[in-house]
Amino acid sequence: MEIIKSKVNENIKIITKLNTSTSFRKKQGLFVVEGARLCSDALQTGAKIKKFFYTEKAMENYSEKISPLIEKAEKSFIISEEISTHLSQTQSPQGVFCVVEMLDKNESNYKINKDGVYIILENVQDPANLGAVCRTAEALGVDGVFVSGGCDIYNPKAQRAAMGSLFRINVFETDDIIETIRMLKSYGITVSASTPREDALDIAEFSEKYKGVACVIGNEGNGVTEKTFSVCDCLVTIPMRGRAESLNASVAASIIMYQLMK
Repeated sequence: MEIIKSKVNENIKIITKLNTSTSFRKKQGLFVVEGARLCSDALQTGAKIKKFFYTEKAMENYSEKISPLIEKAEKSFIISEEISTHLSQTQSPQGVFCVVEMLDKNESNYKINKDGVYIILENVQDPANLGAVCRTAEALGVDGVFVSGGCDIYNPKAQRAAMGSLFRINVFETDDIIETIRMLKSYGITVSASTPREDALDIAEFSEKYKGVACVIGNEGNGVTEKTFSVCDCLVTIPMRGRAESLNASVAASIIMYQLMK
């Protein structure tokens, strides 16, 4: 078993770049998962573990999760605590890292449920919001999440916020949100867009009126774009009694998903 103690080791340099660069992740077709639980989730859901890195201390603490990863990974390495701290995106690193092949999340291979519930994220920038939406979507049983622009689903912070949900639910990245909306509508899905506008339909009324539904959640600062509004069937809103003008994107998505799944 190779032991890595140097930050200039080529494997360590690659992990660092995968952690920080969306374009590099896409070019390599790889992403990084950190933490014993998330790495174990990746393995259990069939993700291909290309390389596995762990500290000796991690083996002492998480041997039940680490042993299967060593067995299934194409290559495994022991790293020093210093390297673990260098690589970690958390304040308290566990010393467990996987380099994973990007998941086969191709929406063209996915059969849309005409009576299902879908969320579409447009230009959501905060990875914590993206992860939280996917985690809530899994918890509530939402049929699928489409991600267009903004943060990518392989961002390390999004992975942590999702707590493994990104491995388990139907989540797809799309380069063309308009075509995605049209595709959903072709299946009879009624597509709405969330907005704080007072003339929008109450989300509760919308959920009672339609069966197969989707809702677009917009960018944290600018909301849903006018171009996207133009192809949606209607606008929906969450009635608010207080003086706040809007909600955090993941909070709004959670309320909408809960209402749509009722």
